[in-house]
Amino acid sequence: MNIAGETVRLETLDATALARGIAAGAFTSEAVMRACLDRIAEREPDVRAWAHLDAEAALAAARAFDRSGRTGPLGGVPFGVKDIIDTADLPTEWGTPIHRGRRAGRDAACVALSRKAGAVLLGKTVTTEFANLHVGPTRNPTDLDRTPGGSSSGSAAAVADFMVPLAIGTQTTGSTVRPSSFCGIFGYRPTYGEHRLHGVMEASGSLDTLGICARSLADVALYRDVLLGVPPEPVGRRERPPRIGLCRTHVWPQVDPTVQRRVEEAVDRLARAGASVTEIEMPAGFEALTDAHRWISSFEFVRNLAWEIETRWDGISDTLRGGRIADGLDCPLARYIACIELAETCRARMATVWEEVDVLVGAAATGEAPLGWDAFAGADLYKMWTALHVPALTLPLLEGPNGRPVGLHFVGARHGDRALFACADWAWRQLA
Repeated sequence: MNIAGETVRLETLDATALARGIAAGAFTSEAVMRACLDRIAEREPDVRAWAHLDAEAALAAARAFDRSGRTGPLGGVPFGVKDIIDTADLPTEWGTPIHRGRRAGRDAACVALSRKAGAVLLGKTVTTEFANLHVGPTRNPTDLDRTPGGSSSGSAAAVADFMVPLAIGTQTTGSTVRPSSFCGIFGYRPTYGEHRLHGVMEASGSLDTLGICARSLADVALYRDVLLGVPPEPVGRRERPPRIGLCRTHVWPQVDPTVQRRVEEAVDRLARAGASVTEIEMPAGFEALTDAHRWISSFEFVRNLAWEIETRWDGISDTLRGGRIADGLDCPLARYIACIELAETCRARMATVWEEVDVLVGAAATGEAPLGWDAFAGADLYKMWTALHVPALTLPLLEGPNGRPVGLHFVGARHGDRALFACADWAWRQLA
């Protein structure tokens, strides 16, 4: 499309620019949707990011928006949602043949809030089986021989490949941050409990959150507020550099040496730009959260899937049976309660960390996306942070040893998501 004498590919614009352009009359929601659908037609046979698409319905919804005269913070912008999130007009199959054709008949809260803000649903993105261990068909758009990561694989791949500007995922371990890192986009897990999960398949209620896949930090902040149902606020600009904690954690030895070096180099650059940098060791005992996460998530998962386990066992993959389900069935109640109590204790002890720093920085993945389909590579990297209920961001700033994307991980204090965005924005302006 030609705008102000320049040729612009609408599918490459971020959601913030698209919403502004549609509101200003520079182009229509229908034109944006057609651009996204053209990109999908070109790339979907290779990337396979979508579980359910109805191109005519998506175009009709975009035309209806254009005719309506409506406005909104995401007015006319296409979005995708992970296929464990209910939608009134498309199936929600949870990545399993057990629920093939399942229709909820209503929108999940996050979908309804997106539409209220003017966004137009494009389709449902691929998830792994029950958002868990058995992978789907999606490939990494940066290298089709590599995994896109799981379980929000389709959401991350679709955004990374310019098929849609925004997509909702979920995270119970690292299921938004990891695929966003692997695919080279912005990925955000919010503070636990801030967003409503009504209409989202529960994996582990003590850990689950929504996740946002986007191509700019501005879009992450905008969509966060839309999903909270509050007036959007722009990313705040810090007047002074932040206090940064370089936090390697007990999982650091699992991180690829090239990625270790590039994280440290990035933090050195931030220090030279004026940031106060402190090496942070998590308090003693926090390493036990890795196992605690395993038992909490598994214990809750098998109880959420009691119907499927009891009545549709043959429809469940061997991968899932021998992994999370086996763990959950073997976990005694006493162990589960002890893990819950440990997590609660550690959350309270995090207050001492935030006395020293504004944000913690580390690797968003143990390496670049591996060859093959190990979608859950490096899962231990995320378990502590997810169990702590803190917000986390991955920024596409690093590369692995083969030149593939790796994110720089930013972690903030609970309910300090906007402060996290401001710190990440400052770092992005120094490093991008």
